[in-house]
Amino acid sequence: MNAGSACPCDLGKAYAACCGPYLDHAQRPATAEALMRSRYSGYVLARKDYLLRTWHESTRPGALDLNDAGTVRWLGLKILRTEAGGPDDARGVVEFVARYKVGGKAHRLHETSRFVREGGQWFYLDGA
Repeated sequence: MNAGSACPCDLGKAYAACCGPYLDHAQRPATAEALMRSRYSGYVLARKDYLLRTWHESTRPGALDLNDAGTVRWLGLKILRTEAGGPDDARGVVEFVARYKVGGKAHRLHETSRFVREGGQWFYLDGA
């Protein structure tokens, strides 16, 4: 992705000033919401490495199949609510809706994700 391109996470910032530093190892997200947004960008950009690296080891799958990534067109992300998940918290919750299209058909992923912070780094735990 071009560093000046708009970030996929819908914050209205350039990728290089938003999720780019997280996906490219330069920084760690300070909040659960920032991690969630960067993971959304990871899905948009099919960054399997980042998605697995930010998934908590207790729930991380052995592999992540993004083979259909080329057929998915991500349309946007909306954060509905956050609970805790700040720089000094150990746990956080982010409820969101991600919209996408597959084969011209629109879909919505509505999830309440749980995050945990260990060693100063946020990890995705699970979602319902």
